[in-house]
Amino acid sequence: IASSSNMEVISERAVGTTLRDCGAAEFIEKYAAHLKRTGQIKLPDWVDIVKTGVRKELAPYDADWYYTRAASVARKIYLRQGLGVGALARIYGGANRRHNTPQHFVRDSRGLLRHILAQLEKMGIVEKLGETGGRRITSRGRKDLDLIAHSVFSEE
Repeated sequence: IASSSNMEVISERAVGTTLRDCGAAEFIEKYAAHLKRTGQIKLPDWVDIVKTGVRKELAPYDADWYYTRAASVARKIYLRQGLGVGALARIYGGANRRHNTPQHFVRDSRGLLRHILAQLEKMGIVEKLGETGGRRITSRGRKDLDLIAHSVFSEE
């Protein structure tokens, strides 16, 4: 006969921790460190000089910004299956402040996002959808992201 204390332990183990259970900033930081540590993402030669969008004046100051953006893209695709390059460019876009003229919204660099998605596909984290376009997380990618999310959630 199972006692109530044993049932509580079993129910705690049965409940899985997913990406939705932890904070975005903590997860992205931890997953970016994981991507850098594994060495599976090959950084392009232009990573230190490229801007992330036409609205920016300079390249990012953080040396590991590419890993951070890749972790953020993987998280976005996990949360919303079917996102493509154009949708991600809108998500990461922002206001182009043009001095005295009115500001307008501009999208982020699509070439950068294509390169990140290609790297994530090579790692087996995301895959292309059929005729509809966009990307989705593979089962291996879901497992990796949930494992990192569990470690972040257990630290909180």
